[in-house]
Amino acid sequence: MRRVGGSAPVRGVGAGSYGEGMDIEDGPRGVTVEWAVVASGIGPLFLAATGRGLVRVEFHAGAGRAERMPERLAGQLGAEAVGRSTGLLAEPLRQLERYFAGALHAFDLPLDWSLTTGFNRQVLRELATGVPYGTVVGYGELARRVGQPGAAQAVGAAMGANPLPVVVPCHRVVESDGGLGGFGGGLETKRRLLALEGVLPEPLF
Repeated sequence: MRRVGGSAPVRGVGAGSYGEGMDIEDGPRGVTVEWAVVASGIGPLFLAATGRGLVRVEFHAGAGRAERMPERLAGQLGAEAVGRSTGLLAEPLRQLERYFAGALHAFDLPLDWSLTTGFNRQVLRELATGVPYGTVVGYGELARRVGQPGAAQAVGAAMGANPLPVVVPCHRVVESDGGLGGFGGGLETKRRLLALEGVLPEPLF
C-alpha cells in the first residue's frame, strides 16, 4: 500500500480537487434536505444535500433500508426531507459517477458538516484534504497530524462515524501494520474502493 507522507494538507491533487469551499459550517436548523438513492460500483448509495452542501452518504441503501433513511436524517437535521427535485444533488451525482468510472481523482464539492462536531470533524477535514487518491494513511499518523498523537483509537471512532464516506475518504485509513482496519461499509467495500484507486489489486473474481 502506498501511503501519503507529511502532515500538510494536500490541495490541487488531480482534476476537481478539494478547496476552501468545502469547509461549510453547520447553519440554522429548519433547512430542506434533498435525497436520492443511486446505483454505484459498490452498490446502492443514499445521498443527501442541503443548500450548504452534501451532508450524507450512506452505504447499502437497498429498498428496505433506504425507506428509513430520509426520515432518520430529517430528524437529525431538524429538516424537511424531499426527494430529488431541486438540483442540489446534480453535481454530487455527476462527480460520483466519474469517480466510480475512474475518471475523477478528487472531489470538488461543498460539504455540510452538520452531522459531525469537535474532534471527529477536525480529523475528517484533515482526511478530506490531506490523503489524496491512491494513497493511504495510518490511524496513528492521522491522529498525529491533528495534534493528538495518542488518539489512534479515537481516529478509528471518527472514521466509523463519518457521515460522508467515499467523498471524505475514510476507506484510505488503514492499520500501521498494513491491515485494512475496520470500515462502516464493510471490509469488502473498503477493498473495492482501494482497488478502484489502485492501492490494492483488483479481485480476480
